[in-house]
Amino acid sequence: MKKQIRIFWLVGESSGDLHASLVMRRINADFENVHHYGIGGPRMQKEGLNIIFPFDRFAVMGFAEVVKHILFFLKVERDIAKLLKKQKPDLAILVDYPGLNLRIANIADDLKIPILYFICPQFWAWKHKRVFQLKERIRHVACILPFEKELLDIHNVTSTYVGHPIAEEVEYQLDRVSFARFFGLDPEKKWIGFFPGSRNGELERMLPIYLESTNGLDNNEYQFLFSKARSVSHSRFMATIENSSNAKSINVIDGYNYEMMKYCDFLVLTSGTVTLEAAFIGTPMVIAYKSSFISYQIGKRLVRVDNIGLPNIILRKTVVPELIQNDVTSHKIRAIIKQYMNNSELYATVQEELRTIKAMLGEKKASIQMLKIIKEMLKIHE
Repeated sequence: MKKQIRIFWLVGESSGDLHASLVMRRINADFENVHHYGIGGPRMQKEGLNIIFPFDRFAVMGFAEVVKHILFFLKVERDIAKLLKKQKPDLAILVDYPGLNLRIANIADDLKIPILYFICPQFWAWKHKRVFQLKERIRHVACILPFEKELLDIHNVTSTYVGHPIAEEVEYQLDRVSFARFFGLDPEKKWIGFFPGSRNGELERMLPIYLESTNGLDNNEYQFLFSKARSVSHSRFMATIENSSNAKSINVIDGYNYEMMKYCDFLVLTSGTVTLEAAFIGTPMVIAYKSSFISYQIGKRLVRVDNIGLPNIILRKTVVPELIQNDVTSHKIRAIIKQYMNNSELYATVQEELRTIKAMLGEKKASIQMLKIIKEMLKIHE
């Protein structure tokens, strides 16, 4: 039997769980004897990850929210330090989640553990000094946005643009008619899709506003589809829907995110990876972002980019509308929906712009490129 290869993973969000699981699948198909352990979600666990902490404890976002959970994160850091000393891996793969991952990078690097950082921290948006930590502590950075490698090259950080994982992840199990039949939808109506977020904190802030924005839109013309992420509280989600004034017109979609993005005529999205998935699929949208007052005030002083939405950041111009903090109101969301649904020329222009994103991000398969880097770092050759 060949020597077992030990890989430590740290993933803190559901999108990272999906991205990393495809890389794990590629590794498992290619390697004969590999042991995966660390922190990750259900998809990674399905690929054989042995977890050391419950994944749902990590789904927090924003400065104020992280502070509330600081004792938990300090415990995680201490326990990981002990684990890495006791069960030293051949490679540590840190995925996104820079607040914790860059701290763990310091520990792993001190232990002479080679580190591959998958999904580069967005140092170009805020906390620019993180680029110096990448240079000092990380052996190799795998970028998923095309402009990131150019910026890392300026600072002499060893990196590779591997392509965006969504190019492999987006696939459809149902056509529009089957999707309509499965969820009891009327295929003759226009569908407006809402993605309130994958964290309970986002759900509390965004879902009531999104629900209220459906009031005043013609139920004879539109149907309203609300995506429920696996990572949010089912009871909290359903209770908020049931207590809304337009509850009878709301259709809850559990799973089938890509079908929902593709078949809806317009999307209302909470800022995050979901916005890039929708852009890749090509459906016009509005992007909304709302955090706690403290988190927003801190972030406003630190963020260095003009846009918050990944589609706009990649295209380096405002292609899809954005609503931030106090501008996230039901009235403004409803007005934007009407604007795009009643203006076919504007709608077509946005569709054309979004096709550029698909061409840019679909050039490479991230899992294949990641496997090449992993083999090189482990000195495994064909």
